[in-house]
Amino acid sequence: MKPILWLAAITAAAPMAVYGQFEFANGKLWATAEERARVEYRANNIAFNNDIRQDTDVWLLQRLRAGLGVKPLDWLKLYGELQDSREIGSTRYPLNTDPEEDRLDWRQGWIEVGNGKDFPLLLKVGRQTLGYGEERLIGAFDWNNIGRVFDAAKLRWQADKWWVDAFGANVVNNNVTSSRDGTFDDRADWADDFFGLYGQCRAMDKHLWELYALLRNKTDAAYQGPARRIYTLGARLASTEKLAPWDYYVEFAGQFGHIQGGGGSYFGETNTTAAVQRAFAGTIGAGYTFSHDWKPRLALEYNYASGDRNPNDGVNETFDNLFPTNHKFYGFEDFFAWKNVHNPHALFAVTPLKNLKLQLDGHLFWLAQKEDAWYRASQTAVRRSLSGAAGRFVGSEMDLTASYTVNKHLKLLAGYSRFFCGSFVSRTGAHDDADFVYVQVTLGL
Repeated sequence: MKPILWLAAITAAAPMAVYGQFEFANGKLWATAEERARVEYRANNIAFNNDIRQDTDVWLLQRLRAGLGVKPLDWLKLYGELQDSREIGSTRYPLNTDPEEDRLDWRQGWIEVGNGKDFPLLLKVGRQTLGYGEERLIGAFDWNNIGRVFDAAKLRWQADKWWVDAFGANVVNNNVTSSRDGTFDDRADWADDFFGLYGQCRAMDKHLWELYALLRNKTDAAYQGPARRIYTLGARLASTEKLAPWDYYVEFAGQFGHIQGGGGSYFGETNTTAAVQRAFAGTIGAGYTFSHDWKPRLALEYNYASGDRNPNDGVNETFDNLFPTNHKFYGFEDFFAWKNVHNPHALFAVTPLKNLKLQLDGHLFWLAQKEDAWYRASQTAVRRSLSGAAGRFVGSEMDLTASYTVNKHLKLLAGYSRFFCGSFVSRTGAHDDADFVYVQVTLGL
C-alpha cells in the first residue's frame, strides 16, 4: 500500500506545483519556481542483501525552489533562490550515506555585471550552479533532490562563435545533519578550492570543440579523504543538431598532480603515504536517428576511467571525477562513477506518440584495475579486493524509462532499473540483484 499512498499524495499536491520563469515590469523583474515530486522504490541498493530490512524501502522525494531576480540596469542583474528538499517516509538511515533532505536553505544568490551587446566581458559572483559539457566533470547534479551549487566567481569572454570562462569556486556542502531545524546553514568548503578555464568553439556548423584546464586544491586531509592538488586537462568534440540524423561525442581527460595520502572514506583510497597523481578518463559515443514516424534512435557508447594498481607504490592512478552529474551516464541506479571503470553502453529510443518517449539502456561494468575499488556515482567506495582475487566483472544493468509531456503544464517521468550482480560482487560479499522503480511528476504554469 505504501507506494500507492505516495502516488496519491503526489496527485493530490499536483495543482500546487509550479516551475519555469515569469517576467514582468518589461523584463526588469522575474520570478522562478519549480516543484518536483518523485516516488522511489529501491531494493538491495546499498548492501545488495535481501536480509537487511533497510536495504529495501519506498519513500517520497519532494523539492521546491523559488527565486526572484531584478535587472535595475542593462548591465546589472541580481538573483536569489531558496530551496526546500525533503525525503519523506524513508527508513534507510543509517545504512544510506547519501541523504536527500535539506530543509529550507539558500540555493543561489548572485550578481551578474556586464552586457554582451555592448562589451563581450561578463562577471558573475555569488552562489550559483556550474555546468560544462555534458557535466561529466562539472555539473549541477539536478537528479539529486538537493543538487549542487558553488560559491564562485566566473568571468566569461563571449564572441560570436566561441566563449571562454575563467572561474574560481568552492562547492557548497549541504548540512544534512541539522537540515530539519530549518536554519540557513549550508556552507562552502573553503578547504576545497576549484579553479578552471573552459572554452567552447562553434566555428564549424556541424561540430563543436571544447577545451578545459582545471585545478582542484584540497587542503583538509581530515575531511572526506586525503589532501590533493590535481590538475585536469581535457578536450571534447561533439556534433551539433546540423549533423542529424547522425550524432556523436568524444571526450578525453588526463590528470597529474600530488596527493598527500592519509586515506579517506569519500574517495576510497587506501594510500598511506604521499603519491603523485597520474590518471586518465575517456568516453566515445555515436548514434543514428532513423527516418520513421517513431523517430527510433540507436546509440553506442564506451566509458573508461583509470584505477590504481598498487595503493603503496607512490603513484595514484584513480581518476578524480571532480563534481559531476553521474546519474545521466553510468546507469540510473547510480552505482558507478567515471572512476576505475570499463563501461560499454547501448541504448534504443522511440517516440511512438508526439509527446511520449520510451528508452531502453543496457550497461556492462568491469573494474579498470581489479585491485582498486568499485565506486558509486557519489564516488564513495562500495567494495574492494586489494589482492584482486575477486576479478573485474561487477555486473550489468538494464534501464527502462518513459517520459511524457501531457501538455505545457504537466510532465511525467517513470522508470525501472535492474542491476545484475557479477562475479566481483559475489566474491566480495552479499550479491542479491538490485531494483529501482520511480515515478516523477512536474507541473508548470
